[in-house]
Amino acid sequence: MIQLENLTKIYRTRGQRSVVADRLNAVFPTGASVGLLGRNGAGKSTLLRMIAGTTLPTSGRIRSDGTISWPVGFAGSFHPDLSGSQNVRFVARVYGVDSDELVDYVADFADLGPRFHAPFGTYSSGMRSRLAMGCSMGIRFDTYLVDEVTSVGDSEFREKSQRVFADRMAASSAIVVSHSMPMIRRLCTMGAVLDRAHLYVFDSVDEAIAYHEYVMGVPDTVGD
Repeated sequence: MIQLENLTKIYRTRGQRSVVADRLNAVFPTGASVGLLGRNGAGKSTLLRMIAGTTLPTSGRIRSDGTISWPVGFAGSFHPDLSGSQNVRFVARVYGVDSDELVDYVADFADLGPRFHAPFGTYSSGMRSRLAMGCSMGIRFDTYLVDEVTSVGDSEFREKSQRVFADRMAASSAIVVSHSMPMIRRLCTMGAVLDRAHLYVFDSVDEAIAYHEYVMGVPDTVGD
């Protein structure tokens, strides 16, 4: 279970005040896969980072009774001077998993060949995505946070990532951000819409999609 309690996030830049989350209250039950919807710039990725613990809220708190992943496929925390394998070993130590097992898993999953032992800073964006996705899938979490997971890598790698992720979802919860409504319907059991700093939670993923499309101005959705 993940519970948001009066969660607020305010950014202040150049004297301007931008409210991304305004006293959000919600419960995402254990075993649920939640599709997190909203227009571009609504703050969905910021909300994921707050749930992951990599971004601090301005006020309020997040409670959880299980382990939570970082946003799946996110490569921003890897050290550029360490090799891919060294970065994976560091992640393993942080999360308390067997480092040799995780290194072996990521080496096979990411399929980087000799570049796995080259500095991360020399990687292309595709190689970074492969390493990050391998780390994400190599550790078992109670809840996975997913931010456009299908956008990483080439088509063959995306297909492999989707297969492995579907396997993980059989035993875990998830919060999924995607602009693909077919993907949201396939992966999620309920939905939430972040709009103008407020969060609207729906037990039905179809109802969440309908409300999202209504907010976006798509015709023939939620009532006239």
